[in-house]
Amino acid sequence: MEKKLKVGILGATGMVGQRFVTLMEHHPWFQVTAVAASSRSAGMSYEEAVGGRWKMETPMPEYIRNMPVLNIDQTEEIAKAVDFVFCALNMPKDQIREIEEKYARAEVPVVSNNSAHRWTPDVPMVVPEINDAHFDIIEFQKKRLGTKRGFIAVKPNCSIQSYAPILTAWMAYEPYEVIATTYQAISGAGKTFADWPEMVGNVIPYIGGEEEKSEQEPLRLWGSIKDGQIIKSDCMKITTQCLRVPVLNGHTAAVFVKFRKDPSFEELVQAAESFRGYPQEHALPSAPGQFIQYLREDNRPQVTQDVNYENGMGISFGRLRKDTLFDWKFVGLSHNTLRGAAGGAVLCAETLVSKGYITEK
Repeated sequence: MEKKLKVGILGATGMVGQRFVTLMEHHPWFQVTAVAASSRSAGMSYEEAVGGRWKMETPMPEYIRNMPVLNIDQTEEIAKAVDFVFCALNMPKDQIREIEEKYARAEVPVVSNNSAHRWTPDVPMVVPEINDAHFDIIEFQKKRLGTKRGFIAVKPNCSIQSYAPILTAWMAYEPYEVIATTYQAISGAGKTFADWPEMVGNVIPYIGGEEEKSEQEPLRLWGSIKDGQIIKSDCMKITTQCLRVPVLNGHTAAVFVKFRKDPSFEELVQAAESFRGYPQEHALPSAPGQFIQYLREDNRPQVTQDVNYENGMGISFGRLRKDTLFDWKFVGLSHNTLRGAAGGAVLCAETLVSKGYITEK
């Protein structure tokens, strides 16, 4: 791409917003030209607004330190400064829905990390390797909004990334019943151990809303477009439990699967490791070269060794073995703030650019 597209980040001072800031530092296609947050931060420099709340492992990029933080309500001003926006707002869902739609109606494409629009019938919720075809629904959405280039696209919940891609790779063998228990990192709640010292050495067996998302969102990924709406699939039943564990980054899942067909161990591994999608086929900047890897050691995957596989954009799984009640079981791992959050949204944006949905004004 000869000229970089201009990007805004809504909710830029929070943990996911900070991750977007770091991912944009050297991005070959995108350049941040506006950052926005609540009225509490508006008018400050980005460094002043974040203060001592910088949560990334790497230092704050120099390019962002002195950039003025705008109020998220300054829609017209931000719209003039950008070609599209990432949304990482931490607000009630009804407010996020209103803000995202306001930007879309201002002819600004919105690529959102938030859950507010994940079940809006004409808003695509996409993992680009799985269901990039769902971006076709955008044309129906633009007709509803009355826009020419403005729309909303979202990525799914971080917890499903550690097992939904693997199940997708196995669709030829017809999985139909799944039990998944996820062990979710504290950064999924926007926290570090400094913020949440009570999580050290602790496990909390409840994360509000996570089990419903973890059971239902994969079905929407596998759904189809009909009459201008995305209809979720009924191809399998999924039941989950979601636990918060004392890990900074990385969601792990213990998964049990029943199949209608009878795949072998090697067939399952080969199907997963050879699984590719639009990002790999088009060599998008953030795409992992190999989306899914299988680790044959009995004690893998591990967060400390495997969470950054393919720069945090790949999925690792291991311990694939026969089960006494189900057919097969495995352990999956994904990076929740890269593949599962900001990185997944960036890959969605790259796919939208490649498909011609996001363009220079």
